[in-house]
Amino acid sequence: MANNLRILVIAGSDCSGGAGLEADQKVIAAFGCYAMTATTALTVQDTQGVYDIHYIPSSFVKQQIDVCVNDIGVDVVKTVPGSFSNCPQGMLASATTIQTVAKSLESHGRPICVVDPVMVSTSGTQLLPQAAVRELREHLLPLTTILTPNVPEAKLLIENATGTCRADPQSLDDLIVLAKEVQNLGAEWVLLKGGHLPLAKDHTASPKNAADPATVVDILYDGTEAILIETAYLKSKSTHGTGCSLASAISCGLALGYDVPEAVQAACKYVEKGIRTAVPRGKGNGPINHFHTMPMLPRKDSHHT
Repeated sequence: MANNLRILVIAGSDCSGGAGLEADQKVIAAFGCYAMTATTALTVQDTQGVYDIHYIPSSFVKQQIDVCVNDIGVDVVKTVPGSFSNCPQGMLASATTIQTVAKSLESHGRPICVVDPVMVSTSGTQLLPQAAVRELREHLLPLTTILTPNVPEAKLLIENATGTCRADPQSLDDLIVLAKEVQNLGAEWVLLKGGHLPLAKDHTASPKNAADPATVVDILYDGTEAILIETAYLKSKSTHGTGCSLASAISCGLALGYDVPEAVQAACKYVEKGIRTAVPRGKGNGPINHFHTMPMLPRKDSHHT
């Protein structure tokens, strides 16, 4: 059932439909909320990679934000600073766009804000220069209700703040320490995604365990209590856009009135089932099934057309 809850997504577009704004809008529709968008970049991409990017000027991004909020209003903002910024001109634009988004959030009364900090590519390449990471850390994190970094992104934030390299976490305890360090940078809540360190059943990680992991543990931390959210490790190629989908699902949960732990746990279950029920698409890493929560019109038998 649709409702009048409004989610504004500030992010880049994925023409293949598996990630970015396209995935966000599917998730928001599946939760019965109303999606609005402020597009930061248009991409040429598929399940195998990103081939070209057209960046939207930050002034135009601001106009999109303003018209949506001033006319329709907003309950939750989901933003992806640095999304698809994997070439030099994109990196230069990222700091300006981050400043623009932060100022817009301030001017519109600091709405609930979910930040998915896309700063490191799947291959491990840093997508944002240090100057842009600093803008994110200093200006956007203080406005953030919940930040959803993976391990490389969390490490990058800590390294940017301290000027020293951060060792890779090797255990569940290491993940908890890293989540606490990131939350101390300014976000109200941090959800550290543990997918880069799948664990054995006893929550240990070793070369032997890594070859046959059993579980993934995400760490949710608000400055007082670390909440462990555990899901079974799924060996699947249908993982394109999982970060986008998770953050959008969290946004919908918050708009629906769930508290942060409830919204996060519901979102994790939504994404897990989306991976489990996905139809393989493309030659690379395909998308999750965004609509597993919704009834589908049955396909018409071609013999009766």
